[in-house]
Amino acid sequence: MPELKALVVDDDDLIRSNVAEVLSNDGWDVTEAESAARALDLLRGDAWSLVFCDVKLSGNNDFEGYDVLRRFNEEQPDAQIVLMTGHGSAVGALDAVSSGAYDYLMKPFEISDVKRISQAVRGGIEKRARHSTSGDLPTPSVYTSDIDLVGVSAAFVEVMKLVGRVASTNLPVLITGESGTGKEIVARAIHRRSARGEKPFVAVNCGALPAELIESELFGHVRGSFTGATVDRRGLWQEADNGTVFLDEITETTPAFQVKLLRALQEGEIRRVGSNQTQRVDVRVIAATNRDAEDEVRQGRFRQDLLYRLNAVTIHLPALRERREDIRSLAKYFVERTLGPDARPIGFSKEALWMLDNYDWPGNIRELENAIVRATALCDQIVHPEDLPERVRRSFKSIGKETNGVRAEALEDDEVLLPLSEIERRHILRVLSRTGGNKQAAARILGIDRTTLQRKLERYDLEAANGNES
Repeated sequence: MPELKALVVDDDDLIRSNVAEVLSNDGWDVTEAESAARALDLLRGDAWSLVFCDVKLSGNNDFEGYDVLRRFNEEQPDAQIVLMTGHGSAVGALDAVSSGAYDYLMKPFEISDVKRISQAVRGGIEKRARHSTSGDLPTPSVYTSDIDLVGVSAAFVEVMKLVGRVASTNLPVLITGESGTGKEIVARAIHRRSARGEKPFVAVNCGALPAELIESELFGHVRGSFTGATVDRRGLWQEADNGTVFLDEITETTPAFQVKLLRALQEGEIRRVGSNQTQRVDVRVIAATNRDAEDEVRQGRFRQDLLYRLNAVTIHLPALRERREDIRSLAKYFVERTLGPDARPIGFSKEALWMLDNYDWPGNIRELENAIVRATALCDQIVHPEDLPERVRRSFKSIGKETNGVRAEALEDDEVLLPLSEIERRHILRVLSRTGGNKQAAARILGIDRTTLQRKLERYDLEAANGNES
């Protein structure tokens, strides 16, 4: 059994010592480093199995956690690197994991997260010690994301970690989620971070193609195979050779086409409509659906064997109402993209932000984008409730009159006005209920750190009501 050596790199003494203490208690021989330069000096002097490293390290703005990640990937590829950050995002998680990081932790994180990683890495070391393996995996390069994936919520960050892990493989992927959650954007992220990234990415909306044309569109046809087929034609499958095919709304296809698609996936070859010859084509398939694929199988509308071929890895995208922490970041992003870099900035009134935060967004990110583009066009530098679509305003029946963009609450004569402390207490309870009692996630939504939330829970005697120590 190899010696368990761990390195903790962070310029914050408290965080560094806390992580080091957890690892030491879990059986690791721990060394601490306060800078990236010190970490790289230690890299040359010893063999490390586990490294916790902060992304932003003070003292040298040109040297950060990603530099440590890259150097360890090059010189000690067996080391597992965990990046830590107080300014995390979904794109950061995707970039970190797809660049070779074992995990990506957003501060403040739980002690249980460190223990989980410690035990998982130790388990992997013990397994390798029992079963020696050979063969080197290519190390992906580190680069800045250029993909429109915006978000900091725990739910979306976890999804992006999975995207980063699966991107470097050649496995077929099934992306599920409601309409408007960004399934094609995630599919493109997988493709661009794969070994096929420089090859074609071909997107096909299966639900938009007539049943009688989808086979010809995907696999091509020969002249004379049907009325109007005056020339031989390559299909989109061949156009994507050595690249990726994205099959959106895959559950909208007919059983007859599903049989032919299954053969293409199993054999790696296609047959043009009207042809007796097969052609080998090398494509990676990423499929997507906004339906419950398992239920479609149970209802007899989708082949079970095809589903097994498509979902080697399933990635479920959360609805926007399940990642409300991302609404404001997305709104700001859509404003900036609509206006361009040289335009005067646009802000949001408190009432408009409240509506954005609390509306359920049944159309998800696509609906939010539509609302922000509309508001940007109508507002006078500040977005007020009246600039938002009527369907958003109409959903809040409790909102009273609006005068000159300032909301006036319609108060009933017998309405009880609560103390601010009671309003805060109730809001904390609502947020904890929304997060299933997860204090870390609740602290992020409330915009406070975990310690402050803990003090408020004790002040309002909410520990018993919460009933969850996560």
